Amino acid sequence: MLTGYYAVKGILTQRLKESASGRVQILTGPRQVGKTTILLDIAQVWSDKAIYLAMDSPEAALPGWWEIQWRHAVEMAGSRQVVLLLDEIQYLPQWSRLVKSAIDQIYRENLPLQIVITGSAALELGTSARETMAGRYERLVIRQWNARDLAQAFSMNEEQALETYVRYGSFPGGLSMVQDLPRWKAYMRDSIIDPAIGRDILMLEPVRKPALIRQIFAVCVGHPAEILSLAKIAGAITDAGTLETIAHYLNLLEEAYLVSSVRKYSAKEIRRRASPSKVVPLSNAFLAASFMHVPPLSQSHPVEWGRWVENACLAFAVGCEQTLHYWREEPLEVDAVFSGTWGKWAVEIKTGEYTSRDLLGLLEFCRRYPKYRPMVLCSKEHIAIARRLGIDALNWKEFLWSGIP
Repeated sequence: MLTGYYAVKGILTQRLKESASGRVQILTGPRQVGKTTILLDIAQVWSDKAIYLAMDSPEAALPGWWEIQWRHAVEMAGSRQVVLLLDEIQYLPQWSRLVKSAIDQIYRENLPLQIVITGSAALELGTSARETMAGRYERLVIRQWNARDLAQAFSMNEEQALETYVRYGSFPGGLSMVQDLPRWKAYMRDSIIDPAIGRDILMLEPVRKPALIRQIFAVCVGHPAEILSLAKIAGAITDAGTLETIAHYLNLLEEAYLVSSVRKYSAKEIRRRASPSKVVPLSNAFLAASFMHVPPLSQSHPVEWGRWVENACLAFAVGCEQTLHYWREEPLEVDAVFSGTWGKWAVEIKTGEYTSRDLLGLLEFCRRYPKYRPMVLCSKEHIAIARRLGIDALNWKEFLWSGIP
């Protein structure tokens, strides 16, 4: 299941063709992935049947502004089907209460009025929606763009899109700048990373040590797809913080769509919670923006390239809404354990040549947990190594393009 820009846009467009159901469509996701663009496209297609309102505009803060706009929408819905598009809803004070009241009126008066709202702050949207809008919303998440999105939007071929996805991530607004690396890094810092940490998180959740949460994010970005205990993170930062605080801030970074904490696989839930997590930055753009040199190529930086490919594969699986774990029983380890629409797979990711000994952890895991099938994601020229052992293998580029068929 792909959940990139075009897939989510298609789902939302299809839902708006249905009769008004009294449920709001909540469109959320990280910054700069196209939420506002989708609303503007819908407004253009629906023409005089659409009302687009930006909640972060100066006039939205005026007393009585919302009541005037809502009354106008209800009047329009008296003669035709209308869609009300509310962008950056978190800037509207008490938005969940106001939207709940609007939805109740739609249901009560059977108004042909659809509501779509967007917001970058996942934590506030999720908390408010659950508390006051139970049964009154459907949620769509635009994840980081995938390689197919890049190819479609920028007329790239598959090879170009995949290399861009691994080396520079997939934030569409900055891709025209990647040839000027200092400019691109400044864009990433000023338009995406700093606002996500310095505005979205800080305005919606009390954070006593803003510098600490930035340092934790830097540690995550510096160790992509690595298993990091809270104690190891604490040892890598300069600001003091309890392990509980670090765990809380990691959760905030996850809610803001910046990182994902992948738990260890175990049949016992208590062991999953007690084990350190594998931390996955959700876009390789975060890696490239902090990398001291030019983002790595497979030929000149094979070790860094392997880490970046693994991180890209895991972030892609998160974006496709698969459930991820890792597994480790010293000295054996499995890079990822997938379950979801792709099925149940234990996965090793290899960008270079490997031997059967490198797959011992994969084979042992599948022996202990036979409901999982082994899979090696590797370069095209190395697929035969796994298949000689009776293990399924897939080119990692094909995986990043289509997932596991």
